[in-house]
Amino acid sequence: MKLIFAIVSSEDTNACVQSLVKHNYSVTKLSTTGGFLRVGNTTLLIGVEPEKVDDVVAIIERHSKSRKEIVPLISPSEMGIYNAQTMEVSVGGATLFVVDAEKFIKL
Repeated sequence: MKLIFAIVSSEDTNACVQSLVKHNYSVTKLSTTGGFLRVGNTTLLIGVEPEKVDDVVAIIERHSKSRKEIVPLISPSEMGIYNAQTMEVSVGGATLFVVDAEKFIKL
């Protein structure tokens, strides 16, 4: 048995969960916050047989798109005045961890 931790952008969560459930995968959804931009995301926990991992990855990949956003980059100047600049960063997409699960019990 495998346990997939999928960290997905909040914007992509509903589409991912709906598609996973449609394909008969059980999903546990946890609200989490990213460390870099401190924006909301969701961590999905999915327990599957090893031969189903590629199918789950494909479903998540179909519904998790990486995109570019402009974010403020605020840096203090030498005089203590803040100079607001922006930078382009990639957001969205998904990060997946696939680990062995010793047991999977559904009660």
